[in-house]
Amino acid sequence: MASLAAVVLMVAPVQPDAPTPPAVIPAKAGIHSPVRSKQEPTRQPQWIPASAGMTVLGEGGAAPQASPAPEAWQAPTLSITRYDEDWSDLADAEKRAHHWTGQFKYIPLGDDVWLSTGVEVRLRSESYANNALGNAASPDDSYLWTRVLPYADLHVGHFRAFAQPILAYAAGVRPANGPIDQTRTDLLQGFAEVDLGAVTLRGGRQMLSLGTERLIGTRYGPNVPLAFDGVRGIVRAGPATISLLAVAPVAPRLGTFDDRTSPTKRLWGAYAVLPGLDLYYLGYRNRTAQFGDRAGRELRHSFGARVYGARDNWHWNVEGVSQFGRFADGPIFAWTLGTELGRTLPNLPFAPDAVLRFNVISGDGHAGDRRLGTFNALFPKGKYFGELSPVGPYNLINLNPRIAGTLGGGVSASIAGSAYWRYATADGVYDIPGNLLRAPGTSRARFIGKQVEGTLAWQATAELELSASLSFFEAGRFLRETGAPRPIRMIGLESNFRF
Repeated sequence: MASLAAVVLMVAPVQPDAPTPPAVIPAKAGIHSPVRSKQEPTRQPQWIPASAGMTVLGEGGAAPQASPAPEAWQAPTLSITRYDEDWSDLADAEKRAHHWTGQFKYIPLGDDVWLSTGVEVRLRSESYANNALGNAASPDDSYLWTRVLPYADLHVGHFRAFAQPILAYAAGVRPANGPIDQTRTDLLQGFAEVDLGAVTLRGGRQMLSLGTERLIGTRYGPNVPLAFDGVRGIVRAGPATISLLAVAPVAPRLGTFDDRTSPTKRLWGAYAVLPGLDLYYLGYRNRTAQFGDRAGRELRHSFGARVYGARDNWHWNVEGVSQFGRFADGPIFAWTLGTELGRTLPNLPFAPDAVLRFNVISGDGHAGDRRLGTFNALFPKGKYFGELSPVGPYNLINLNPRIAGTLGGGVSASIAGSAYWRYATADGVYDIPGNLLRAPGTSRARFIGKQVEGTLAWQATAELELSASLSFFEAGRFLRETGAPRPIRMIGLESNFRF
């Protein structure tokens, strides 16, 4: 089997999907950080993301620790959704004067009335060679994504209004731009909210990020993120924070101000966050679902639990989900189990963090019967397995070792590998949104392929990140037997200005 090599250049440490120590700087360095809003469920470790991609602990905080390179699906700095940042501590004018962004993060407008603003400007280029896994019309595609995400967050006593438009354009996509590449000018997020103390009520359009985004994510990596229209209630009861939601995904379109609520899909449920434990139920309906050669109405109920934590330089993250319901004229029974175990070695050069992930995701074991065994990942994160994610989290067994560390001067690096097998030989291979890439055909082979990626990251300034990537994927026996492509290569270049 041919060996693989890859180098990925990424920038800015971010919140990892499992607990790992963040880089920290003292508050007197002049970099403001938001206080995480009490209205949003926090995830371990509960640190405060700063505009420099670092955590401000204040005077006398812990000594700086190494932060591993970011996951490809995560935002480079601050938070992805932006609305869970609380800048109210900058009501003190002296604090606002510490950094030039302070005047934008807290704008006093009157008694108990203030406005917070910010923006993201991202340029990302991706170039593919031999990307024919899904029988793509242009396997040697190369394109440029441009995205601008300004926002304004108005607070009036216990009331709040949040608005974030999006300007997303693409050049060079062949044969034509899709709605994930380009939506021109539209409203990404816009909602009103009232804080009733232990309960917060919100209605409108918003992005959702639950847990590690295994089922509900922001699709941050692609050019057009995912938002939802609907209502949400956030309840705080002792150490628990419970998010209740009834929403529908937004279907982006190629024109200006033409994004619409999906007419066929609905999502509802409850997501509870406790110290070291998430418990949730998610209901999902799709009137036009399709799995293999079957199509029909899908009603699916997901019951999940996630256990996570960190102790003595070890960190772990284990999540299991069971799914029940009906599809077309038959029942659904599907499941997944994801495990992650990592250890940081702060006393070694570059303070490496080693992580091993193992995922099992059910597929349909008997294509001829009425029962559907294929797991549905619903609305997962966009860069699910890395910069190059050739397959999605359906009918899959995945092994993913990764090691990351810091090189000094704001530079971090990592290298990761992945191997993919089919869980059920009667089911095919899917992409991240759940589209069938390869039908099972007559092949009984399980091995899909392998890839490896490395990362090198540099935080150029407090607000600017620069990145580049090179990734390789080599087909396994199943893809070769069903018309495999040559090894896939992806090169990515990115700059991201955020505050």
